[in-house]
Amino acid sequence: MFFASLALAAQMTLSPVPPVNPQVQVAQGRLVGRQAGDVDSFKGVPFAAPPIWALRWRPPQAPALWTGERDAGQVGAICIQAPSNGDPGVGPGAPSEDCLTLNVWRPAGQGEGLPVMVWIHGGGYNNGSGTPPLYDGANLARRGVVVVTINYRLGRLGFFDHPALAFERDPAEPAGNYGVMDQIAALRWVRDNIGAFGGDPQQITIFGESAGGAAVMQLMVAPAARDLFQAAVVQSGLGRQRSALLAEDRPGRPSAQSLGVAFAKSVGLPNATADDLRALPAERLLSPMPAFYSDNLVVDGQVVPEDVIEAFAAGRQAAVPMMIGTNSAEFWWIRPTDAGAYGRTDDVMTDAEYDALVAAYEGPPGYDAHVVSDLIFNEPARQLARLHARAGNATYLYRFDIVPDSNPEPSGGATHASERPYVFDNLDTVGRPMGERDERAATAMADYWTTFAKRHDPNGADRPVWPEFGAAPDQLLEFTNDGPVAKPVPFPERLDLIERFYDRVRP
Repeated sequence: MFFASLALAAQMTLSPVPPVNPQVQVAQGRLVGRQAGDVDSFKGVPFAAPPIWALRWRPPQAPALWTGERDAGQVGAICIQAPSNGDPGVGPGAPSEDCLTLNVWRPAGQGEGLPVMVWIHGGGYNNGSGTPPLYDGANLARRGVVVVTINYRLGRLGFFDHPALAFERDPAEPAGNYGVMDQIAALRWVRDNIGAFGGDPQQITIFGESAGGAAVMQLMVAPAARDLFQAAVVQSGLGRQRSALLAEDRPGRPSAQSLGVAFAKSVGLPNATADDLRALPAERLLSPMPAFYSDNLVVDGQVVPEDVIEAFAAGRQAAVPMMIGTNSAEFWWIRPTDAGAYGRTDDVMTDAEYDALVAAYEGPPGYDAHVVSDLIFNEPARQLARLHARAGNATYLYRFDIVPDSNPEPSGGATHASERPYVFDNLDTVGRPMGERDERAATAMADYWTTFAKRHDPNGADRPVWPEFGAAPDQLLEFTNDGPVAKPVPFPERLDLIERFYDRVRP
């Protein structure tokens, strides 16, 4: 019995001690997170009051306080959206209007003064969240940063207006861009509370992809977002879009209020009041789904005062370091003859402009395969990089052209959104085997991104040098299957023709 007791005591001594759940004190109360190895996480943290009932289509309000400890071990609900059909950027759980939460990852322990990276998810302002494993911030946090992912209102709950709503609100109250207002509220929460997690509130980098990249651009021109971030990363964030105005119709571009009236009529409310609209079940607002490029992008005059390209051309954007880039085959499946806003982009070309572009693409097949991607993503990214550098801001342009052996694309290039698991170094979330080549690429991208957050310059260690766009005009870093390569912007003759087209139709 004596020796058995000794053995039991030894076994108990050698057993691993379970980690103590990390805790932080924020303005609303105390949070209890989770520790997993060398990373702490805090999930489902409310940054604003639930935007329900009377707060539907209202600017986000301050979150409630709580007493005692609040468990922050699980993500919150995703915002109201249609079924995802397997989209890895959506996340778990049922949708709810009570969804304004964020998630935080940090190196385990109580660090101080760490750079902060705030992720804004994509999904056409119609779907997505900050909660899926794809956006788990642990592997970035291990590189010495604090990572935050956020939710924001989507679709008609996030980007909508109607004359009945305008009638009841104070004329000074911002409207239309409720999703962008949520993003700004989240950034204010981060500024005010991230120090409790070891983050530096004066070293915040915002980064986002697709609609999230467009959101980063909108935040760069939003007066209320000034001083809430110190650097920006735009991944496939468009840039040449012409947004709907809040209440003024323009030729071919109905206002947000006109779009709201048309939707209300479609659900049997031709004379809708604000109460009628707020009484609609959230799911009824999903159909027909609003289109990102023509419905969800709004210039309201206050939150988003003007379109991105106009602000950048006048030098009115945030004067912060910026990384911006696109993928090599963004919308390879969309043809210029397709219905919808993207396919209509070239409809106003003159015969001479069309003929010159077809020749630059070496014939109609090349034009059909690539022109939409160049019109919507590649030329706008180059132009915004030029304008930002011209204003004296550090600017870094990239092109992502990595295609894993396990998932060859029909286009031969990197499709829209395919860079996300590399940026987060989360290749295990893509649902298929990824090789050593992909692991090296993910390591490089995550290192560049986190170094930029730390130094506002992505260069460091023994990685290939990423040329700064102002010092090396029209030079970028291309992420290839063989590693990063600094080179001139590909296919400049095509982009030059597209630039001249945009200069004519929208000077």
